[in-house]
Amino acid sequence: MVGGMNKSLTRSIGFWLLLVASLATTAVGAWLISGQIGTMTTTLLDGTATGIEVYVGQSLVVVGAGVLAAGIVGILLTLGLVAARSLVPTPAPAVVEAIDWTVEADETQLPAPTTASAEAAATSDVTAADDAAATVVPEADVERNDSPDRSDVDGANPDGSPSITR
Repeated sequence: MVGGMNKSLTRSIGFWLLLVASLATTAVGAWLISGQIGTMTTTLLDGTATGIEVYVGQSLVVVGAGVLAAGIVGILLTLGLVAARSLVPTPAPAVVEAIDWTVEADETQLPAPTTASAEAAATSDVTAADDAAATVVPEADVERNDSPDRSDVDGANPDGSPSITR
């Protein structure tokens, strides 16, 4: 039952097959034993028992006992599966909220702060942006890789992940 531990036992076909086969095997074994013992008892008490009824009847009782034992083992396995499944915690279901597509998104603008610290932060952001725009890298310092790469030929990205084409 690899990977099937997330579904309940009541929805497992294997569980129900084991239970039904075990119950049927137990019933057949009990029927064989009771039928043969009943026949042997009546014929032995009447004094009309033959060798076939006595000796073959004993063998069939032994066969019936084996079938009955197999059915009981199957029922015990079924109970063991139920007990083991009750010990395994079930994962909590993920709660997912439905998206309400009828509601428009609020595009409210936050009011600009007017404190002195906000003005200082704004001027420092402007100077950092000016410094970044003013940085020029000479072409000699730029590393280029114009050689064909096998990953492009195989349909994979340079990092080894497959490329997605649509």
